[in-house]
Amino acid sequence: MTDTTAFDRTTRSHLFFEEEHHMLRAQIRRFVDEEIKPHADAWEAEGATPRAVLRRMGELGFFGIRYPEAYGGSDMDARATVVLAEELGRSTFGGVAISALVHTDMASVHIFNAGSTAQKETYLPRVISGEVITAVGLTEPDAGSDVKGIRTTARRDGDHYVLNGSKTFITNGVLADVYCIAAKTDTAVAPTQATSMLILEKGMEGFTVARTLKKHGWNSSDTAELSFEDVKVPAANLLGQEGRGFHEIMKNLQNERLVLGAMAMGEAQAAIELTVDYVRGRKAFGAPLWDKQAIRQRLAMLAGKVEAGRNMVHATAARLAAGEDLVREVSMIKAYCGELVNEVMYDCLQFHGGAGYMVGTPVERMARDARVQAIGGGATEVMLEEVAKRM
Repeated sequence: MTDTTAFDRTTRSHLFFEEEHHMLRAQIRRFVDEEIKPHADAWEAEGATPRAVLRRMGELGFFGIRYPEAYGGSDMDARATVVLAEELGRSTFGGVAISALVHTDMASVHIFNAGSTAQKETYLPRVISGEVITAVGLTEPDAGSDVKGIRTTARRDGDHYVLNGSKTFITNGVLADVYCIAAKTDTAVAPTQATSMLILEKGMEGFTVARTLKKHGWNSSDTAELSFEDVKVPAANLLGQEGRGFHEIMKNLQNERLVLGAMAMGEAQAAIELTVDYVRGRKAFGAPLWDKQAIRQRLAMLAGKVEAGRNMVHATAARLAAGEDLVREVSMIKAYCGELVNEVMYDCLQFHGGAGYMVGTPVERMARDARVQAIGGGATEVMLEEVAKRM
């Protein structure tokens, strides 16, 4: 591997991180090197990250870094989330990374943030241990970033809700055990007051995985379309207050977008390192590609952009940990990092030449995986509108 001094110098900085974060980073990096990278090509072919691997991550404490010690967690802050996301992104296997990060920071957080004491006691210990894997159901065929456009309904009927509708593009949708599903519980009120979140468990009558979805990238994560036909969901499975789902979704999306930004910067840094190694060894016209000024300078510029993105992610995580509300900054991160990782992958694949275009090479896989970073969790265009509103 190439010299990663610049990368590690920033990770060691005590401006944003403390010793516990550095220890966590070292532990995750070791796990990635020993238990993900040697095996994940097979998981790409299988279409999912094995449950045994996710369970191992739970055993090592990676799934509980943000949750209270009372449930088996480490009670750390947003900076720990960034460390986890960066290091999983750096694995070069985006599908493995997103399988874990959806569980830790996009799905189970709904139970932690809005759940009752009983719901937390029921689910969080098993979420943290990896015994239970979670998914979140927001996106529908006609509603993605426009959360107000959700059409799935949940009608109260005595001590149950009757759920009807569908969700699509759901990461962990096939293999999850517990799902946090957004549905309209009142179609007569304003869209921001119409949506609620419900906990569903696999096996509920009328709840089916309609089909497994094949993707352009993230192939080591399972993705599904979900169907709900008169699913009787106990009223006790309501997350928080009825009609407050939209606000909970918006709050949790800030964490999701920070996570995706951090993951993207981990991916981008790994791609630059791989490419510097490659162009130093690959000869063309009698000299290594690294001797070509255009290639050296392009990689140097990309390294600078990634360093800027990572530092904004780190600074924003530190400010979030201090209690600031940073919708503007998180939206900037999602837009900037989602676009930048694709810029990096384009050039890194280009500098690999024909080898980069061959299926089975890391940079080819990474280029496919990165494409969704400008889409999922809030498309770039939506994020820029959020920034513009606050200018």
